[in-house]
Amino acid sequence: MAYVIAEPCIGTKDSSCTEVCPVDCIHPTPDEPDYDAATQLFIDPDECIDCDACVEACPVDAIFAEDQVPEEWSAFAEKAVTYFAN
Repeated sequence: MAYVIAEPCIGTKDSSCTEVCPVDCIHPTPDEPDYDAATQLFIDPDECIDCDACVEACPVDAIFAEDQVPEEWSAFAEKAVTYFAN
């Protein structure tokens, strides 16, 4: 089960989570070309190892286990899949 970044990340894009991720599955990172165009960060559901490091690092409490995403933000799991499909 992967983690999902939800609405509180929009417009914030704090990269604390990318710095602690041991498998580098959170994108875009500040050094990637599409970082400025992205409104939020995404966790690659195929690469995430469920280590929980990003949850603790997120200053805006935007990261949830896939089965614990609040109902109003449930679409964010699919947004991550779509982001990494491109």
